[in-house]
Amino acid sequence: MPSRKASKEKVIKAAIDLFNVQGYAGTSVRDIASKADANVALISYYFGSKQGLLEHLMTDFLEGFVESIERHIEHIDETGAGAVLLSAMWDVMAYQQRRHHLARFVHREITLDTILVRELMTTYLTKEKSLYKKIIKTGYEKGEFRHPPNDYWVLQFRGMLILPFLHPQYIREVYHLMPHEGHFLSRYYQEITRWLSPLFNGEIPRELKESPLG
Repeated sequence: MPSRKASKEKVIKAAIDLFNVQGYAGTSVRDIASKADANVALISYYFGSKQGLLEHLMTDFLEGFVESIERHIEHIDETGAGAVLLSAMWDVMAYQQRRHHLARFVHREITLDTILVRELMTTYLTKEKSLYKKIIKTGYEKGEFRHPPNDYWVLQFRGMLILPFLHPQYIREVYHLMPHEGHFLSRYYQEITRWLSPLFNGEIPRELKESPLG
């Protein structure tokens, strides 16, 4: 008999798969239970309801998403704002790639106007914006960056980081690239680093231009 943890993970995986294909509204608790080979009561036990499962998926993803940025800021005085920005950029993309099915669903769901989405934006996405602005502000004040924080710049930067995971099918079908592969992440990191070059006062150090995967 599978462990409770294994059963819970199966339910989560089944829900992500079905929500991506059928949408949240088009997926029933019975659909999820059937795909997970689990009892409907198990979903109620772990999550309370389909809405509870949705909240768990989105909150869990966004907590890790924001933490991928936040943990680097602790070292901004030691490593500098430029290194923090690029390290956070890599971790945000790598985090989404590791959880690419969930990333696609959450980013799509965030486009809807619901009470849950409004709460998540206030809790997580407003914090994400403030973290990026803090990095740029610190870099500008210390002479690493050419300009102070700008909402449109942050919006563009964030858009580039989530685009491959929000629109993976578009990228695969139109550009014949595979966003879930490590090679894609390395190349994409280098391209965004080039886009960031005008922000820096002077050349970006060579070791920061290369992705952690080489």
